[in-house]
Amino acid sequence: MILVTGGTGLVGSHLLYKLISKGEKVKAIYRRAHKLEKVKHVFSYYSENWEALFNKIEWIEADITDIPKLQEAFTGITQVYHCAAFITFEPDKYKTLRKINIEGTANIVNLCLTNAVKKLCYVSSIAAIGNTHNPDTLITETTPWNPEADNSVYAITKYGAELEVWRGSQEGLDAVIVNPGIILGPGFWRSGGSGSLFNQIYKGMHFYTHGGSGYIDVLDVINIMILLMESAIKNEGYILIAENLLFKDFNEKAAKALGVSKKQKLVKPWQLSILWRLDWLKHKLFGKRRQLSKQLASTLTSVTKHDNSKVKTALDYNFITIETSIKNVSNLYLKDLRD
Repeated sequence: MILVTGGTGLVGSHLLYKLISKGEKVKAIYRRAHKLEKVKHVFSYYSENWEALFNKIEWIEADITDIPKLQEAFTGITQVYHCAAFITFEPDKYKTLRKINIEGTANIVNLCLTNAVKKLCYVSSIAAIGNTHNPDTLITETTPWNPEADNSVYAITKYGAELEVWRGSQEGLDAVIVNPGIILGPGFWRSGGSGSLFNQIYKGMHFYTHGGSGYIDVLDVINIMILLMESAIKNEGYILIAENLLFKDFNEKAAKALGVSKKQKLVKPWQLSILWRLDWLKHKLFGKRRQLSKQLASTLTSVTKHDNSKVKTALDYNFITIETSIKNVSNLYLKDLRD
């Protein structure tokens, strides 16, 4: 039997649909019951028989920081897909990020070892990969992480979580790690991630920054995860991106697919520098949640290019083009608006 953590998120919900469609027996962890409706909605994108498929999942209410509840979830489990994570770039959320991303992953790894789980797949992020600081040099899985760099709190905790997985591999656990770029997928339009980007662009986000990153379709992410878990590959990490794209180009492609204005105004680095300081001041004076940290501002103005050749070679894999992904996600966004 397979266990999926983070089953109510973008990656987790799509992974569950794929596993159940393949006839796998699956348990999934959730923390809040109302989020199960999101999973049902994702299933409905891909099948008219979505309710019957959803009902095949054995749902367990648990938290990856709650060991007693987790122990119950691990009964009879042979494979684990660890998708659960806390995603934020707010510096004041570091303790929570550390507890969920690092300590929670340590709990998963320890229970995998205790229960003789055959294989673990951990969903990390390209944020946990090192940086060349040269847009002309591709970042690979071997690009060293610099702990002295001004890394975001999210990146620090995802890197720390990876160390827990590699620690487990040294103790006998077969594991693979995937490091996706910006994941494009439907169903989560207002809860952060790429879904909120489509929502913002449709509603009139007419600015861009001189940055860029790697993008990948959620279907590619889950297909690769399953292929890696079904393969003999173990104790390896893989960057998952289909294409490297400038933020400006992504915004234009998404605006075109959504049928809205493509006009954009450049936000310059010095303007972002002022904005993140004002954001910090509002947080200090009025307790407002951070929207723009120094590290996030730096990311928005940096061009990073990642190399996907390792996973392409290992699995002989062909990615969905980002243009196709944008069109597909946009169509589902517009369908949800009509419905």
